Amino acid sequence: MTETEQHILAALRDLEAAAARCRTENPPPPLTPLFARLDALAAQLPPGGSHDLRHYLQRKSYEKARLWLEGVDPEKGTCRK
Repeated sequence: MTETEQHILAALRDLEAAAARCRTENPPPPLTPLFARLDALAAQLPPGGSHDLRHYLQRKSYEKARLWLEGVDPEKGTCRK
């Protein structure tokens, strides 16, 4: 995993944690800076990098991007039977 991908994964986890806190905190934590951080990090991905990761980030499919970076196939989901 590249350094940029590591930063993206950390930002995705931060976003997930902040989104979870939105249900319990009043006022909720601001998410806009996290989205801006992800956009800036995505712009740093090299042109020859992963097409899948770039696609997930461009489509704002943040959970799929996180799963991909964690080595899980996002298209199969995370359902445990």
